[in-house]
Amino acid sequence: MILGKVVAQVVSTVKHEAYQKRTVLVVRPVSPDGVTRKGAIVAVDTVGARENDMVLVASEGRAAMEILGYSHRIPIRSVIIGIVDRITRSNEEQTT
Repeated sequence: MILGKVVAQVVSTVKHEAYQKRTVLVVRPVSPDGVTRKGAIVAVDTVGARENDMVLVASEGRAAMEILGYSHRIPIRSVIIGIVDRITRSNEEQTT
């Protein structure tokens, strides 16, 4: 599972049928402190995330299949499965 921040939306008029009627977002991995890490993930949104939301991303094809309700392999690896309200560590709270 990856913690990340939504930075953009992907718009595509020609796509595989597994992506039909699905929102695809670009997510930048971040540390629990909110520091941006290298790279970016393209993920199917299942929770209504928006730009600048902190999110949880499942990045396994099998998880994507189960979450999206497919019984066969699909060309989707990463799915956004949660919007993070806050991260609590020790006795301090960090809100996003």
